[in-house]
Amino acid sequence: MGKTITVLPSAATSRAADAMVFMDENGIVTFVNAAAERLWGLSAPAMIGRDARVVFPAGLRFDPARLWIVEDMVGTDRQVVIAHPDGSNAFALVRVAQVQHAGKSGYAAVVQRLPGPAGAAGHMGILSLVAEKTDRGVVVTDAQRRIVYTNRAFQEMLGYAEGEADGRPLSDLLASGKGAAELAARIDHGIQHRVPFPEDIPLRGASGNEVWVSAIVTPVLSQATGALEHVVAVLADITHTRLMEDLQRQVLAALAADAPASDILELLCRKVEGLAPGVLCTILGVTADDRLTVLAAPSLPAAFSDAVEGLRIGPKCGSCGTSAFRGEAVMVEDIASSPLWEDFRHLVLPAGIKGCWSLPAKLRSGKVAATFAFYFPGPPFAAPWLEGVVSLCSDLCALVLERSEARDRIATLASIDTLTGLSNRGRLLESLSDLITEAGERDEPLAVLMLDVDHFKDVNDTLGHSTGDALLVEMARRLKAQLRTGDAVGRTGGDEFAVLVHDCGAEEAARIARRLIDYMAAPIPAQKLHLTMSASVGIALYPQHGASAETLLQHADTAMHEAKRKDRGRFQFFTEDLNKRAEDRLVLSVALRKALQNHALRLVYQPQVTLSGGALHGVEALARWSDPVHGEVPAPRFIALAEEYGFIDTIDRWAVEEVCAQMARWRAEGLAVPHVSVNLSPLSFRTGEIVGVISQALKRHRLAPNDLRIEITERVTMDQNPNSFAIARSIDALGVRIAMDDFGTGYSSLSALSHLPIAELKIDRSFMLSIEQDKNALALATAVILIGQSLGMTVVAEGVETAAQADLLRGLGCHAAQGYLFARPLEAADVAGWLSTPRHLAGPDGAGS
Repeated sequence: MGKTITVLPSAATSRAADAMVFMDENGIVTFVNAAAERLWGLSAPAMIGRDARVVFPAGLRFDPARLWIVEDMVGTDRQVVIAHPDGSNAFALVRVAQVQHAGKSGYAAVVQRLPGPAGAAGHMGILSLVAEKTDRGVVVTDAQRRIVYTNRAFQEMLGYAEGEADGRPLSDLLASGKGAAELAARIDHGIQHRVPFPEDIPLRGASGNEVWVSAIVTPVLSQATGALEHVVAVLADITHTRLMEDLQRQVLAALAADAPASDILELLCRKVEGLAPGVLCTILGVTADDRLTVLAAPSLPAAFSDAVEGLRIGPKCGSCGTSAFRGEAVMVEDIASSPLWEDFRHLVLPAGIKGCWSLPAKLRSGKVAATFAFYFPGPPFAAPWLEGVVSLCSDLCALVLERSEARDRIATLASIDTLTGLSNRGRLLESLSDLITEAGERDEPLAVLMLDVDHFKDVNDTLGHSTGDALLVEMARRLKAQLRTGDAVGRTGGDEFAVLVHDCGAEEAARIARRLIDYMAAPIPAQKLHLTMSASVGIALYPQHGASAETLLQHADTAMHEAKRKDRGRFQFFTEDLNKRAEDRLVLSVALRKALQNHALRLVYQPQVTLSGGALHGVEALARWSDPVHGEVPAPRFIALAEEYGFIDTIDRWAVEEVCAQMARWRAEGLAVPHVSVNLSPLSFRTGEIVGVISQALKRHRLAPNDLRIEITERVTMDQNPNSFAIARSIDALGVRIAMDDFGTGYSSLSALSHLPIAELKIDRSFMLSIEQDKNALALATAVILIGQSLGMTVVAEGVETAAQADLLRGLGCHAAQGYLFARPLEAADVAGWLSTPRHLAGPDGAGS
């Protein structure tokens, strides 16, 4: 039973295009619109008040006893014939709905005019004309899926005669093979769902050939019952599309399998020749000097390939040479008369070739790498789909050649340093292995010199990587200029180079190393500057220091790092002792890195006391590392190790954060610690990151800038990095004071000292050892104190162990001191206890170092 709706006749209903008739529950007409008057050929008064059985024809069923419309008609469509007063008939489609009006039930009928038999015949004629003239195949089945109609395009597509397929089950058209059963089930499922659906389907032609079609399958339902009446399928032939997709898949699979380019290009030609019987294919490459080379021509005469090989491309060089020259497609329909083929037609005409179509295959750079060509036995374009084949094949050619070029490029990159053009480490190892073999056969010595540019990172950081690259290129040029015939040079990575010198003993190797160091130190123009770069050289000799290429390079590298550690700008021969030390440093560096990851480092704090009154001046944070295997490792050793292996910045960041956190805890506990000092490596002053680390730590722990003091060594003033002074000034701008640690032990100039924002000088502990007996030590300590006073700096003496030393320093005007006289380095938790006892003012009896 249909749903009852409330509806009122309205002005819109009156103007509706379809006829509308309203009836009460007894089937009496209560309203008709203008379209209904026209359809019945009666006026509204002539229709209103009549019963529905009189108005509607027998096509609609009524209850004879009550004369109203049977409720099972509600919501269905019926085709009816309406009799006109003049004796003519109208064909219509009626849909009835149950409605509610003024509290009473009734019915509404919407009546849509249909074309009459003549109009329907004309309409069907037009549809038949469309079906027969379209290039899409059309097949219609009955409800049992048996074919009742096929159009001309379908018959040509599958090779059937007219009517030959009629009566056959639709399933008979499906090609057999893998997946056929699943496809049939999928089509059946789609039809049962009663909605149109697309499907790519392989069909079996009349001769047993396979034809792929793209089909739109439409189930057609009965308007009266809703049951399936027909299935209509519209088909487009996609056989060539599928074949080209298969061709593309095979080529891409060969590429993925890393097949040789020649094999893939030959496969491409043969596959295309199989798609277009009678057509021959060639792929001709274009060399760097604009000449043709045969990449694939499996079916053309050998004489053709021989004549084409090495031919220079040009405006009259057949189809392919001309296409490569122009960079565009060239189609020649008649080779016999074409001026482009004047010099070459004798190569192909005897083979029955009449025309040629050539298309350039271009790389992503736009360069023409090859041409793909079809040679026709008759006029070109015999099949329109060949245009798509040519376009696809030229793209595939370009892809294959791109891959081939990339492989060649990779091979080059695998052996050559792209920046300098020198051999890379892999190629250098191969060369060294060859030299070792020759040296062994001739019983000759061999030297490996590993060279590293000193302070190269500073160039990158301050002048930029482009300047650094230019410097490396110049260094490479200088090294190549110094080579003898038979020697080799390569870049092993970063700013490191290796020189292989055949027939070279220790004395000659030392002479060559000195010459290279001097030659590399010559000024290099860069950004209006003249950079003077030093180099450190390590030397390993064959056979004394190793018999394999890897060993010799490794030992030369060990010696080079020792030269850098001792004093840059020098050379160092490898020794077993160096190797042992290098191994020890490596083992310890691994342990240190692990200690950092596990937070195994800790800080202790040594008080600094004012000499005038014994008050606390501040505390200095000192790093400590106790390793389970290596024991207590001295700070100078593991700090130097961290600098060498590149993770000193991690330690410095940790130290700043830790001392600020500890200072905040002391402040919260009410301990009167004026400030805490932390030592930073000179390497941290090469970039501006440390400034942000300090600023953020102070903010995070809510400390004032004067709660923190940064201690640096004289190495900062000696560092050639121009950022160092600027970063020191940035730290001072935060309000954080800077102390110069171990002053007097280095080689910094007073000029540099005057340009740095130093607030405090610390006299090195080495002066305290003999200050009471040695007049020179006393004089130097006095000089440092006077320098500090004259520059307005606080002076703090380190390593004070006796009251006499403290008295002497007090007399010289030294502000503060630290050492065992006052306290050994304390754990953070012990500082409060130390502050609470007055013993520190005089120092413990008998305190010693």
